[in-house]
Order: sequence, then C-alpha cells, then structure tokens
Amino acid sequence: MNFFTFVSKDIGMDLGTSNILLTIKGKGIVLNEPSVVAINRQNNQIVATGHEAKEMLGRTPEQIRAVRPMKDGVIADFTAAQMMIRNVITKVCKRYNAGRPRVVVGVPSGITEVEERAVEEAVTQAGAREVYLIEEPMAAAIGAGIDVAEPTGNMVVDIGGGTTDIAVISLGGSVVSDSIKLGGDKFDEAIIKYIKKEYNVLIGERSAEKLKIEIGTAVKEDEPRTMNISGRNLVKGLPVTISVSSTEILEALDSCIEQIVIATKNLLEKTPPELAADISDKGIIMTGGGAMLRDLDKRVEQSTGIKVTLAHDPLSCVAKGTGLSLSSLDLLETGGNFKK
Repeated sequence: MNFFTFVSKDIGMDLGTSNILLTIKGKGIVLNEPSVVAINRQNNQIVATGHEAKEMLGRTPEQIRAVRPMKDGVIADFTAAQMMIRNVITKVCKRYNAGRPRVVVGVPSGITEVEERAVEEAVTQAGAREVYLIEEPMAAAIGAGIDVAEPTGNMVVDIGGGTTDIAVISLGGSVVSDSIKLGGDKFDEAIIKYIKKEYNVLIGERSAEKLKIEIGTAVKEDEPRTMNISGRNLVKGLPVTISVSSTEILEALDSCIEQIVIATKNLLEKTPPELAADISDKGIIMTGGGAMLRDLDKRVEQSTGIKVTLAHDPLSCVAKGTGLSLSSLDLLETGGNFKK
C-alpha cells in the first residue's frame, strides 16, 4: 500500500532559507527557485523573485532592495516573505489551475510557536485554504522514499540552507529530534571569513557558494583541487584574483562540519536501544542541499561507525515529502507531525 498518494490540488512547500520548492499532484516539483525577493522601496511592489532576484543581491540601486526573507529556516522579514510566498503560490495556482489549495509546509523541528504562526499567516494570506506544518526531517524521510509508518527506526540528517534537522523516526512519528541553526549559509559565511582572514580579501556570498560547490570537501584529499576567485583587496581597496585550494576550504568549513557530526552522535546517544539497533543495520540517510558537500557522508560515517547514504536528489526530498504527506493526514497526525 502506498500511503503517500497525492490529493488533488494540494501543494507541498519547502520554504527553505536558500530555496523555495513547490510540488503539486501528478506534476512533481513545479517550482524551484532561490528564496530571494527584490522589492521597489517607492511603491512596495515586487521587482523580481527567485533566480532574477538572486542575481541582484549586492548589486541593487537605492530604490530597490533585494532580500532573503528567510534566516535559519524561519521567517526573518515577514513583509518580504509574505510577498514572495504570495508570488510563488499565485504563479503555481494560475499555471496549474489549482484554485485555493491546501498547503503543507516543511518547517525546522526546533521552530517556536511564534515562528509557526508567522509561517501559517504568510501562507494563508497568500491564498491557501488550509495550512499544515510538518517537521522537515519527517518530510525529508517521506521524500527520500522511507516508509515512515513501519515500527522500525530510521535516522534522517537534513542539512538545509539555514538549519540542520536530525530525527529518529518510527511508526509515523519523531521519537527523538534535534535542530541546530547551521546549514549551507553558515558554510558560505565560514568561507568568506576564512578568505578575509588569510588573504585580506573580501568575497561575496555567491563567490563563497561557488567555492563550496566546486572545491568544497569534508575530508582531506590526496590531490587538492584549486580554483581562482575574485574579490576586493581590503588593504588596497582594488579588485584582485586569488587561487584557493580544497584543503583551505576544508579548513574553513571544519568547525561547521564538526558541529553537525557532534549533533548526530548526541542524538544517537539519546535513541532508544531497539531503534539504535535498527539504525545500526539500516544506516543513516542524509538529505538537503548542504548534504551534497563532497564526502560529508563519508565524514559522518567515519565518526559514527554507521553507514551513511546520501538520498537520491537530496535537495528536493523535503519538497517531495511535504507534497506526498497530505494524503496520509491521519497517520501523520497520529504521530504528532502535523500542526494545523
């Protein structure tokens, strides 16, 4: 039996710090764009969202502000978030004739009640008929193809842009979970900080992200890779190009990676023995864009002694899981996952 068959016109949303993804019945992922919005300060109208708005970050004239409304997995700029959510929901509803949909949103497991209300309000005002919230590790597990209804333990480590959410799931519910405010964005910040300290050069967010994707690694490489990156020399104030190695990026990211490893080990220690035995047999599943850092799965595996598998298409697991979960409302509400 497939618990997770889509219900007509329901929308699943991964409202991420870095990216916003929407899914709809029979179509899979119908929208995947950066969580960035550009707003005209004079008339408060949207100038651009997604990829177009991301290109504007750090490059806008005074009358336009390009912002990331999400920080650490939750809404940091309510007005901008509301505008962005309304824009993407309207876009998808028009394109797929979805009317006023039910929307399920993936949220970090450590979200507060105030943060929950902010998400619900923003999505409701964007035109949703009903709003449900589901914790990201549960959504990620469903999206990764795990049968969460089984009475066995599954461990998911979901590394997003703003948070890392870790949970042990059994019988449709989270048995133990943890959420740390560390993800892909903190990786970028660590790279910016390192380049500034070592080279006296300031690079932008997009350059840091490029370094992370192209030569980032979580374990030492026998043959380090290098990459040229441009920035501004802080002493001379002039543009400069420097060569950076993967060994240096590892040094920059090491403390962030170690925090994720420690949080994973701490949660394993809190896991009931029977479920810990299941995880030892089945291994740990890693999802989220941050999990795509080269050899991060290997690093967690070396530290825990448990096999680690990177989910297929880790970036879209939460989005897929939110979309699939609405057809299993009863099961997931029983497990205490849905907050309506």
